[in-house]
Amino acid sequence: MAAKNIDATLYDRMKEVKEFDESKMGVKGLSDSGITSIPQFFIHDPQTLSDLKPPYKHTTTTIPTIDLSHINSAAHRPKIVDQVKSAAKNFGFFQVTNHGVPVSVLGETVNAVKAFHEQPHEVKSKYYKREEGKGVMYASNNDLYRTTAASWHDSLQVWMSPERPEVEEIPEACREEVVAWDLHATKVAEDVMELLSEGLGLEGRRFKELTFSDKRALLGHCYPYCPQPDRTVGITAHTDPGIITVLLQNHVPGLQVRHGNEWLDVKPVPGGLIINVGDLLQITSNGEYTSVQHRVLANSWKEARISVVIFFNLSKWREDGYCGPLPELLSPEKPPVYRDFTAQEFLENFYGKGIDTKSLIEKITIKS
Repeated sequence: MAAKNIDATLYDRMKEVKEFDESKMGVKGLSDSGITSIPQFFIHDPQTLSDLKPPYKHTTTTIPTIDLSHINSAAHRPKIVDQVKSAAKNFGFFQVTNHGVPVSVLGETVNAVKAFHEQPHEVKSKYYKREEGKGVMYASNNDLYRTTAASWHDSLQVWMSPERPEVEEIPEACREEVVAWDLHATKVAEDVMELLSEGLGLEGRRFKELTFSDKRALLGHCYPYCPQPDRTVGITAHTDPGIITVLLQNHVPGLQVRHGNEWLDVKPVPGGLIINVGDLLQITSNGEYTSVQHRVLANSWKEARISVVIFFNLSKWREDGYCGPLPELLSPEKPPVYRDFTAQEFLENFYGKGIDTKSLIEKITIKS
């Protein structure tokens, strides 16, 4: 009898999830409808909920902010390299200012993504689908069917490289801005990856040669008002699987980063961009750089939180089909911390479950 009850519960949940997904309304549609309580499948377990804290709680620690204005100065660059290296090693997250992107472009990009999400249901719904890994996809929760509890956000996903969609496939409301932002964010990412490379004692262009910016996915997230922000999350705690992530956010709070035993609120710095280390960078740096947990709280503001994220991933794997710690970082004194793994292993680990924390790293860590 107990087994039947469990099966019925699972079936009912999946039925509710499927109905929500097929409505193509997203959480923005739920929020706009004026609901006062969220559907059951968005409610997270007590352990997750007990760990939440108000976004305004004061903490004495913040993620580093690094000024890139003198990045090409022979006198200043070594100091900037040291700052980036320290931030990537000790925090896994940092903000950069004076990165070369005009403030007006930051605002236009956020506004365009917001405009897409604010369109009527009948306009947005034609982009709503579940076809991860390529092209253009608008959906609520990429891992909706792979996770035990959904999170309170919708996303527009556009794969910008290596196979860019036809420009006409990108929604008109944000088309020009998405294409332009890919170019701007890629330039910032490549500048930062040069600094990270030099921080490891390698040539500045080493990561670019390894195609670490040649596979890019842009996601425009919308976190609308949630009537019960203490019962769900915007995005559950996780680490990013790729190399690095460049994130642009509006002024609505919610992003938190795990540092030691506390969650740090990441408050936007005017004109700043957020950079974070992904699992693949932790692995290829042989643990010198660290990917860290981060999450977004459910939004209690009446205004939507908007973030525009570009994930930078490895495009070409080694000739033998494997990836792992860079050989030039290894020595008898610094043996590999992680074993080599295949692209197939990487993809199956990501798409075989909901987003999580360092699950691939855990699988490939060499036990001493």
